Amino acid sequence: MKRVFLTVVLVMIFSCSKNESSGNKDVIATEPEAAPKVVTDPIAEGQSLIEGSDCLGCHKLNERMIGPSYKEVAEKYENTPENVEMLAEKIIKGSSGVWGDVPMPAHGFSKENAKFMAQYILSSK
Repeated sequence: MKRVFLTVVLVMIFSCSKNESSGNKDVIATEPEAAPKVVTDPIAEGQSLIEGSDCLGCHKLNERMIGPSYKEVAEKYENTPENVEMLAEKIIKGSSGVWGDVPMPAHGFSKENAKFMAQYILSSK
């Protein structure tokens, strides 16, 4: 079991890593960089980010799975900027011991996206 887990972790690390020094150095980007995305509804953006990630493998809106339901989290934490920040950090860095023995792994979301996700979670009360 440990060998399978280690293999999966190593595959994920190598498949997601970038090697800036590899590739053709003579390639010149011809397309302009995309303009920053303007988010008019942070709650909908957070929901979309969660639905497009692996979060739903451990969490559901109304029902506890491996981790707490989003409603349980919203009931535990008031929807304040400080709690949005705290939950965003937990999403990014991972967490353990608050909701049981199974730790939540770290995720590679940007701070901005993790805050959108936290806002959605806290709005699900």
